[in-house]
This record gives sequence, structure tokens and C-alpha cells, in this order.
Amino acid sequence: MQENVLSPDDRDFVTALASGLEVILAFDEDHRKMTLSEVAARTGMNRARARRFLLTLHSLGYVRKTQRHFELAPRVLQLGYAFLSANGYLSVIQQVLEDITAECGESSSLGVLDGDEVTYVARSAAKHRLMAISLSVGTRLPAAHTSMGRVLLAQLPDDELGAFLGRVELSGHTDKTITDRAVLRERILAVRLQGYAIADQELDSGLRSLAVPAFDAAGRLIGAINISTNAARVDMATLHDVYLPLLQDKARQIHEQVR
Repeated sequence: MQENVLSPDDRDFVTALASGLEVILAFDEDHRKMTLSEVAARTGMNRARARRFLLTLHSLGYVRKTQRHFELAPRVLQLGYAFLSANGYLSVIQQVLEDITAECGESSSLGVLDGDEVTYVARSAAKHRLMAISLSVGTRLPAAHTSMGRVLLAQLPDDELGAFLGRVELSGHTDKTITDRAVLRERILAVRLQGYAIADQELDSGLRSLAVPAFDAAGRLIGAINISTNAARVDMATLHDVYLPLLQDKARQIHEQVR
């Protein structure tokens, strides 16, 4: 929930900075190395504009250039480190997530809402892999189809939730994915009342997850913590009767320790 967010046509909005960050974010797991033309296509910029930003980032050490290809340089990690170091509570949460994994044998994560997606900012991974994609700090998943996303969406004021539901694209990832906006709204409002969310194989077949909100000692929302598991291994009764109390207890621990 952000206040006083500038629009791109505001005179205080720095378009060049926004475009430079857009170029950095164009690189991902499937686009680790790109030509100038590929970067221009992914960002919607013309070649001349994309070239200027790439060369500027190259001069600053954030991008490496090898013949015709560009790729991110290790210095980009400083941007993520700045977030981690500015939020000292993450060390507390990391320990909590690791405790969850130790107690139930499942992966546990902390996610925050960023636009229409959930970004993973801390994670404790179990040995077994749950999804076709690799989940790690920095991974972004659609908020509409994840337990952490729905928990965070439930914290939004009604007008912001309505705006989200009006613009979000609801893709059918599996045959269980909710793609009806009215149904999704009902689910999110139910989460607001019950205080937790379950996403059952909506994003990936076999993936079942449970999430609750995490607040600091002053009652400020930090994010959502979850337990993700395999539907064939953990049934819904275990999720409700065993994992939910565990997750709620860990959320209370975060509330007590993070100030």
C-alpha cells in the first residue's frame, strides 16, 4: 500500500531512471544473454534508446558486453543487497523459515506484494523440489494464484483490491486455476476474514501451499509467510490441522521479535 505514487507524466518522474531499471529487469532466467535488438524488443524501446541505456549500464558496471551480447554483471547484486541490509528483520525471519522447514520438512518463504505479483524476499528450501521452475529469493509469481498473494491482497483497502481485480490477467495455469474475477474476489474476502489462504494446485499441478500474514510488533505488515508442499504427500486435513497452527505460531513469533 503505497501513498503518493508518481505517474509517468508527472514532472518529478525521472523517465531515464525508470527506463534503465526496465533494461535491467529485461534479463531473467530465460534471457540471460541478449543482443541489442532483443533488449529493445523486450523493453519496447527503439534500438537507439536501448543502446544508450545498455552502454550506460555497462560503463557503471551493471552490464557486461561480449561481442554482440549483453548480460547482467555481478554488481547488480548490490541493488538486492541494499534491500536486505536496509531490512535487518530479514535475519529473524530467515531463522523462522528455517525452523519451519526443520519442524515439518517443507519449504517455507516470505513474500511481499509488488504490483500484481508476489516477490520472494526470504526462503528456506526443503530437499524435495515442488515446481518445474526454481524458487529462490527474487522469484516473482502471480499474486492471484498463490497463497501468499491472496493473503497480501486481502490486506489491501477495498478500492485497491477492486483496481487489482479490474486489471489483472487471470491465466489458467492448471485445471484448478480460478479465472473468474467474482470467484477470486470471494476467495480473497474469505481470506480477509479467516486470516489465512490455501492455494491448491492452481499455479502448478501438485503444488499446494498455505500462507498467513506476518506483522511486526507495531502491527505493520511485513509480508506473508507460507508452507508449500506436494498435494500427493500432504492432504488438506494435515494442512489445516498441523501446518496452519505451526505457521500461525511462527507468525506470532515474528510479531514479537521484529520491531
